[in-house]
Amino acid sequence: MDPTRSTAVTLLAEMNSGAISAEEVTRAYLDRIDRLEGRIKAFLHRDADASLEKAREIDALRRAGGPVGELAGVPIAIKDLLCTRGVPTTCASKMLATFRPPYDATVIERINAAGAISIGKTNMDEFAMGSSTENSAFGPSKNPWDEERIPGGSSGGSAAAVAADFAPISLGSDTGGSIRQPAALCGIVGLKPTYERVSRYGLIAFASSLDQIGPFSHDLADTALLLKIIAGKDPRDATSVDTPVPDYPKTLDTPPESLRIGLVREFFGDGLDPEVDAAIREAVRVYEAAGATVREVSLPHSKYGAPAYYLVAPAECSSNLARYDGTIFGHRAENFDPISPAEAELPVLIRMMMASRAEGFGPEVKRRIMLGTFALSAGYADQYYNQALKVRRLIRNDFDTAFKDVDILVGPTTPTAAFKFGEKTADPLAMYLSDIYTITTNLAGIPGLSIPCGLTKSGLPIGLQLMAPAFAEEKLLRTARVFEKATDWHTKRPGLV
Repeated sequence: MDPTRSTAVTLLAEMNSGAISAEEVTRAYLDRIDRLEGRIKAFLHRDADASLEKAREIDALRRAGGPVGELAGVPIAIKDLLCTRGVPTTCASKMLATFRPPYDATVIERINAAGAISIGKTNMDEFAMGSSTENSAFGPSKNPWDEERIPGGSSGGSAAAVAADFAPISLGSDTGGSIRQPAALCGIVGLKPTYERVSRYGLIAFASSLDQIGPFSHDLADTALLLKIIAGKDPRDATSVDTPVPDYPKTLDTPPESLRIGLVREFFGDGLDPEVDAAIREAVRVYEAAGATVREVSLPHSKYGAPAYYLVAPAECSSNLARYDGTIFGHRAENFDPISPAEAELPVLIRMMMASRAEGFGPEVKRRIMLGTFALSAGYADQYYNQALKVRRLIRNDFDTAFKDVDILVGPTTPTAAFKFGEKTADPLAMYLSDIYTITTNLAGIPGLSIPCGLTKSGLPIGLQLMAPAFAEEKLLRTARVFEKATDWHTKRPGLV
C-alpha cells in the first residue's frame, strides 16, 4: 500500500486497524514532498519534525487505547491565510512575511482536536486576490497535471498539494471561486460551504462578507468528513450561525429522494470552451440515467455578477487591508525619504506608511485596494458600491426563485481548462473572468461544489459545479455522490513521478 495514493477515509481505516502507523503515513507524504515539491512549489512553510512528532503522539495514543479524533494521523495542508499559532502565516505577501500569529484560527483548533497532522502551509495568490497563484510574492505554484500551467487560485497551493498527493486533504478559502476554480483545474473535489457555516475566526480577511473556508480532497467521502469537523457555530465569529451540523459522512451514500436538477442557461454562452461544454452535458446525461429530471433554468442577473463582485470585494479589501501600514505589524520600509517636493511636505509617519504599503503589497493587491477605495469614496459610493449591493440582492433572488423548481443547479466550474503561465497576466479582465461561473454563489452566500467530470483531449481536468440552497450542503454532497459513484473521474491522478 502506498499511503500517498490513498484517501483520508482509507488511511484512517488502515491506521485504526493497526495496518500502518501515523508516523509511516506522515513519512510517506514528507518523502514525496521532498522529492517533488521543487517542481510543484505548493508550500510556503513546512516543519517536518513537528509533523512527525505529532504523528508519534497519535500513534502512542492509539497504542494506549485512548480516544483519538476523527482525523487522527491524517496529513492535511493549510492555506497560508489561516492563523496558526507560532507558525509563519504570510498570505503569500511581503507585507506579512515575518508574521507568526499568537493564536489558532477556529478551523485550525478543530482539525488539531480531531488529530489531523499539518503537513505545511500552502502557497496562494497574495491576500487571496487572484485566480492563478501567479500573484504570490514568493512565486507561483504549478499544476501537477501540466507544470507549464497554473493550478488556479487563490487557493492554488492547497489544490496542487492534494492533486500532487502531498496530502490527502487540504483547507482553502473561497471569496469568488478560490476553492472551486483550482479544484476544477487540478482535477479534485472542492467545496465552498454556505456563508456562516464555517467560522472565519482566524482567517486573514480579504472580503469579509464573501470569504468562506472549505475543504479540498480526492473524493466526496473525505470532503464530507472534513466539513463535519470544521463546520458549526463559533462564538468568536459573529457571522457564524447556530444551525445544527448534519452527519455528512453518515448520509453521503443515501441518494436524495428526488433529483431535480437545473442546468443554468447563462453558463453556456460565449467564452465556454467546447470541450468543457461537452463534458458538462455528458455529466448531465449521467444524472438523467440515474433518474434525475433535468430542466433549463435562468439566473438572469448572473451577467452582472462579475461587475458587482469587483466592486463589493475590492471595497471590503480596501477596508480590511487598511490596517497594514507598517505602524503596528506588517512590513515597514527602511527608507522613506521624500522623492519629490510634494512628499517632503508630508509628515514622516505618512511617508513611512506610503513606503511600507508600496513595498509590502504586490500589483494586484494595489489594484484592488485602489478600485475599492474609489468605489467607497465620497460622491461615488452611491453610484458604485451601493448599486453593486442592490445587484447582489437581485442575484440572490434569482437563486431563490430557481430553487423553488429544482433542488440543485449545475454548470461548468470554469470556462476553460487550466491555462498557461503568463497567458492572462497582462489582461486583468480576462483573468477575472476565470471565475465567471463561481462568483455569483459567493454573492448569494450559498454553497457550491466542484467535482471532476472529465479530461480535455490534452489531458487537462474539467470540473462540474453543483450549487444548492443555503445550508443544504448535505443534499449537495449526496447529489454529487450519485455522479461520483457512477463514474471514475475522481480516481484519476496526474502522472507526477
